[in-house]
Amino acid sequence: MKKITVILAALLAISLSACSQSKKTEQKSMKTLVAYFSATGVTKGAAQQLAQATDATLYEIQPEQPYTDDDLDWRNKQSRSSVEMQDKSSRPAIKGKLDNMADYDTIFVGFPIWWYTCPTIINTFIEQYDLKGKTVVPFATSGGSSIDKACEDLKAAYPDINWKPGKLLNRTSLEEIQEWVKSL
Repeated sequence: MKKITVILAALLAISLSACSQSKKTEQKSMKTLVAYFSATGVTKGAAQQLAQATDATLYEIQPEQPYTDDDLDWRNKQSRSSVEMQDKSSRPAIKGKLDNMADYDTIFVGFPIWWYTCPTIINTFIEQYDLKGKTVVPFATSGGSSIDKACEDLKAAYPDINWKPGKLLNRTSLEEIQEWVKSL
């Protein structure tokens, strides 16, 4: 009887060790995603550099209906972007969807700053996926605003996400991006 108990204990220990090794292997295979929305191409350039610095998958958040120059005229209160930003419940439709979001444990989300915060299409993107337990890092480009309000707004809207400090990536070198990523 003692031999059977010892054998069962040994088998249990081996099984638990194998499960532990399997989980370690799974964790190592997790990836980084750089998802970005770029209305004019500026944020796209920053996203490409960030993806290079982090060896990440690059994913463009594309609106189903592309923005025209008239849509982006922030001086016109009737332009599409102005109307969307006035309505906090606005969720512009996105073309396509990532089928493998579960593969990513760290997600950088990039956007241009609109009206001191992120465009509402970023909310559409975030709400398409279950990001609980994932590390999400905002980054942005801007002609003069900081990223602070956007980060505050995102944390308030999605408190279950593990947010890391965001950064503006205006004319930032690859080396500066690598230093920022290391500091996270």
